[in-house]
Amino acid sequence: MRIGIGYDVHAFAERRELVLGGVKIPYRMGLSGHSDADVLLHAICDAILGALAQGDIGKHFPNNDAKYKGISSTKLLSEVVSLMGQEGYSVMNLDCIVIAQEPKLAPFIDSMVRNISEILGVSDRCVNVKATTTEFLGFEGRKEGIAAYAAVLLTDNGQKE
Repeated sequence: MRIGIGYDVHAFAERRELVLGGVKIPYRMGLSGHSDADVLLHAICDAILGALAQGDIGKHFPNNDAKYKGISSTKLLSEVVSLMGQEGYSVMNLDCIVIAQEPKLAPFIDSMVRNISEILGVSDRCVNVKATTTEFLGFEGRKEGIAAYAAVLLTDNGQKE
């Protein structure tokens, strides 16, 4: 077994769609970034890459590479999952938290879990997504952006050490 943690943060930006966990969230702003800036999926990618001792999302998908401009983070996560499979691992459990003062995310959590579990190839029961505010403290509380953390436990598929 291997464990990994991931963290990501993006600032809000005008004229962008807000996408979290592969779900389009109706909101007046989106997140700034080279890709679709899905902070949740980026944290998950980093958690898995960390568990595999394979660096981070920036190493695999550099923000100065034009082929990743505007790319859906579901594609990035799919590539990370492919690498995980090649390394002989699969997800046993994933726990995530999104920190945002707004918008309220509770209505979208189930859809996020479904999207993530489908990409990972695991049951919904293996994926947990939570959302919280910071009670108006910090950059999230000032509504300047969104952060996300992810912790993942990988299990060896018996193919490699």
